[in-house]
Amino acid sequence: MHLKRWITGLILLPVLIFILYRGGVLFAVLIVAAGLAAMWEYFRIAYHAWQKTLPGTIPVLGLVMVPVLTCAAHLGRLDLFPGLLALNLIVAGTLSLREFGRDARVLEIVQKQIQGVLYIPVLLALLIPIRQAPQGFWLIFTLVFVVFAGDTLALYVGTFLGRHKLCPTISPKKTVEGSLGGLGGSLLAGTIMKLSLFHEIAWGQVILFCLLVGAAGQIGDLFESQMKRASGIKDSGGILPGHGGMLDRIDALLFAGPVAYALIVLSA
Repeated sequence: MHLKRWITGLILLPVLIFILYRGGVLFAVLIVAAGLAAMWEYFRIAYHAWQKTLPGTIPVLGLVMVPVLTCAAHLGRLDLFPGLLALNLIVAGTLSLREFGRDARVLEIVQKQIQGVLYIPVLLALLIPIRQAPQGFWLIFTLVFVVFAGDTLALYVGTFLGRHKLCPTISPKKTVEGSLGGLGGSLLAGTIMKLSLFHEIAWGQVILFCLLVGAAGQIGDLFESQMKRASGIKDSGGILPGHGGMLDRIDALLFAGPVAYALIVLSA
């Protein structure tokens, strides 16, 4: 599995860096593609009891919200998000009235769809204003570097040195040692970027950024693991050999992105 993981990563890394560098519409298209794949996998988890079929049109509405919210973010209109989310609820609620006779669990369908929209396209879309900020390429590159370095170090430190379980009821293989190794990996990535590029940023800010973003990434990983365990699913999908599904790959970034957005964009 580790060999497949590295091969997949080495193949996709140049493509990812190129898209991050170009930004603009191409970056927005990447967000839409990743969001649609992740939403489909989320529905597979959330609606596992429905035997791999999307229950009605309400989840399809959730898929539609991915490009809609991404487009709003690309146009710099995050102020539209509350209205778009309210519209999604209204339309989903209207559709539920028609589908209640077919499936009495329709309110659960609506609740899980709303959670999915908040969880994936909303959180993913916050990466766009980071890329659009001054020095946006290096900022988004640093975010991805810090998250993925933490994820990689957590895996290997936990594999070889892990002794104490972190959250055994959610993810039996994750350990305290792996978690600390992950934070160390995030700090290492942040240190590399500080020494090579962000000379003017104080060390205290760099350390705080790495620890908060790294910790948020680990929580995001555990959150997805919790959903999969509750549904009895091991992997969200198999689109990325050695990495599982798209949601397995971006679960940490989904929680780390908003933290980085708050630290980079809102505090600017």
